[in-house]
Amino acid sequence: MSILKQLLHYFIWILVSFLFAVGYTRIILGPKPSTDFIKPFDWLYILVLQHLGLVIGSMIAVIFILIDVFYLKEKLKNNSNAIPNRFLVILIITFILGITHYVCEKIIDII
Repeated sequence: MSILKQLLHYFIWILVSFLFAVGYTRIILGPKPSTDFIKPFDWLYILVLQHLGLVIGSMIAVIFILIDVFYLKEKLKNNSNAIPNRFLVILIITFILGITHYVCEKIIDII
């Protein structure tokens, strides 16, 4: 039963990382275009939002799980602030990936 509980625990944190990633992608893409000429292509906006959100969310989730397994699990074993601390770690990972993406795209011009 412990393994099932652990899998559910990580599944919830993976969903949180996907939500952060979709939010970050929404910030990058900006608002949905509202002109009548572009209305038929609304599906493309949603597709790009979901695709990039899944890719970035997967990166956040993998990094978080590695940090949690190798570092956080020991440090937060008997801590009452374990959930807010893990939430903060996911938020920090999202900011670091966002800053890295910005640097690679705008400053270094790799992407």
